[in-house]
Amino acid sequence: MIANEFNNTDLLMLVTIFLLLILLIFTSVAEMGLSRMSRPRAGSLADKGLKSGKALKRLVDHPERWVNPLLLTVNIAQTVQATLTGIFSARMFGTWGVVVGVLLNVVVFFVLAEAVPKTYAVLYPQRSALMAARPVSALVAFPPLRWISNALIKLTNVIVRGKGLEAGPFVSEQELLGIVEVAAEDGVVEHEERELIESIIEFGDTIAREVMVPRPDIVVIEHSWSVTQALDLALSEGYSRMPVLNPDGDDVLGLAYTKDLMRTEREGGGARPITELIRPAHFVPENKPVNRLMREMQAEKFHVALVADEYGAFSGLVTLEDCLEELVGEIVDEHDDEDAEVQRLADGDYLVDGAMSVGDLNDLLGTVIPDDDWDTVGGFLFGTLEHIPEQGEWIVHDGWRFAAAEVEGRRIRRVKVTIEDDTIEASGHA
Repeated sequence: MIANEFNNTDLLMLVTIFLLLILLIFTSVAEMGLSRMSRPRAGSLADKGLKSGKALKRLVDHPERWVNPLLLTVNIAQTVQATLTGIFSARMFGTWGVVVGVLLNVVVFFVLAEAVPKTYAVLYPQRSALMAARPVSALVAFPPLRWISNALIKLTNVIVRGKGLEAGPFVSEQELLGIVEVAAEDGVVEHEERELIESIIEFGDTIAREVMVPRPDIVVIEHSWSVTQALDLALSEGYSRMPVLNPDGDDVLGLAYTKDLMRTEREGGGARPITELIRPAHFVPENKPVNRLMREMQAEKFHVALVADEYGAFSGLVTLEDCLEELVGEIVDEHDDEDAEVQRLADGDYLVDGAMSVGDLNDLLGTVIPDDDWDTVGGFLFGTLEHIPEQGEWIVHDGWRFAAAEVEGRRIRRVKVTIEDDTIEASGHA
């Protein structure tokens, strides 16, 4: 039953409520879309010259500039909308108006202004972020909104200052990484210092399998070779230590040191069998933490460890240099292949080594590729396709297209990573 006749004031309230609903729908899409957009993805979109790409990149590079003003806008719009809805319902339905107003807010506004737009932004984050970039940029540039937002944050800091400081710790690993990133952006720490701090924090979570040279890439010596044959291989490849395989070729007898081979060769023992110069090898499981492995190498004075899988089979090799590179980055000498693990192409795409770890790619692109079933980018592509890919075959994951750019036998050597449209299908051929 209508409690009061509908008049111009009621019409104005209805129009205002409708406009606030549109604003809340937009802010929900913007908040979810921008929060799900990583810096590499935004940079790639900007490099491709897409509309709103540059505005999106500026927002993603400095999230602190838009988060608080946008949330304040949402809070103001929700408060005003709820108040007007309550007043209008009370005028139209009298005593039952409160119930009607609550139902409208819970059902209509929650579904239309929260659930639907945020679900859309989750499904199509790239499209949502690009659509919201310019309006949000204009919104956060509005001085009064920025001033009020900053003032409220300062008030919050005053209220909570000094509460329970002795209880600690208050900072998680992810929060600490975020603090380091902000400090680097503000110039408090240098870029190199930030990278070193991040490497140290993540070092404890790295295991031997993630840093080892896999079995197919290891240069090995056959047990039947002479010292001269082994020395020729060592000099041509530039290695100081190499595994010697047993007669079956599926396990390791030990390690041959190049300095032992050179000494024996110089003394005229080039024809001696390599098995006479074998030194014991240290074996470690694939899941051994690298920080503990490095301490063992230092304490027991060995530079190479062979890695065994859960069945005891020889699966890889880890050097002290591999462990150090997890802290300080790549150490390249005159014998290393200097091909970059990641190449940034002019159009914003990436060409990555198939042996690059999934964790490193996640750090680079801001993706969330699972690494429970595979360790490398090539393994991720191979495992997802569930067959040996042809060159150019691809999948889409987390807004990026991963294509087999170079396939050698059963191995994926290079993978091209391209920003992809939200609506693309999951896999296909180029």
